[in-house]
Amino acid sequence: MTETAAPGRRRDRAATRSALLDAARIRFATTGFDRTGVRDIAGDVGVDPALVFRYFSSKERLFAEAMHLEIPKGVAADRHRPVVSIVDALLRDVVFGDWPEFGGEHPLLAILRSSGHAAVREQFRAELCDGYLREMTERLDGDDAALRAEVIGALLLGLGVMRSVAGAPALSEASFEQTRALVASMVRAVSGVRPR
Repeated sequence: MTETAAPGRRRDRAATRSALLDAARIRFATTGFDRTGVRDIAGDVGVDPALVFRYFSSKERLFAEAMHLEIPKGVAADRHRPVVSIVDALLRDVVFGDWPEFGGEHPLLAILRSSGHAAVREQFRAELCDGYLREMTERLDGDDAALRAEVIGALLLGLGVMRSVAGAPALSEASFEQTRALVASMVRAVSGVRPR
């Protein structure tokens, strides 16, 4: 089994793996897990579909790696950064950000489209709750900190869905600046921070 490439061009293992991940991100984001075939992804890259299994062992593992979510760099770097400030950064980077590598939407929305698949649902829950929301929970006081962090997460996720998936007119036309003031007041209320 060889990594075929256009004549005169050699494809190396790292480049092929990276190209498969890039193609998988777009495919999974636009058509979902169940409607994306390994042959489609391999065809986008111009390689034998068997390479997908060689590098990732299964379609599920390819999805998990391609759609892995990370908190945007710097958002949680300062352990004392207030929740309102983290949410402001996530609103800008996630809800209002451009994600060309995922077809223009945040990977969370792409994962939602594939949430009928049990493994995808578990990945979504783990990455959302153990990633984004854990960072917020650690900054909130009180016995219900995890609940309040999840309410804040639901607010951000709902904004992303309303804006990107539903195309809600007012939210789609609103600027980041307009939206951030409303979101900040809601987050302050949920997090127990009084406005200055």
